[in-house]
Amino acid sequence: MICWKCKKEISIEKPVRGDECPLCHADLHVCRACDFYESGAHNDCRESSADMVTDKERSNFCDYFRALRQAQGPQTGAQGAQTGNDKASAARNAFNALFGD
Repeated sequence: MICWKCKKEISIEKPVRGDECPLCHADLHVCRACDFYESGAHNDCRESSADMVTDKERSNFCDYFRALRQAQGPQTGAQGAQTGNDKASAARNAFNALFGD
């Protein structure tokens, strides 16, 4: 899995509440480390059945947690073009920068 905070690959495959990154000591079973996390989505989560979690950077008991396998952020193809999801995120971030959250 990839640590959401330091972006380093770590050997923990399926973290549980209380696990932390051995490198930066960030909690690992958190929204920010979940594949369903998407800033700007309803409750910042693409899983519609998940309960609301207010602090996305602290351990939680979410049953839908799925650990990140790659670092989040703009991903580009061979020609440097952004993927569709990245374009949507960039547009959402630009909108929020103009009009606030």
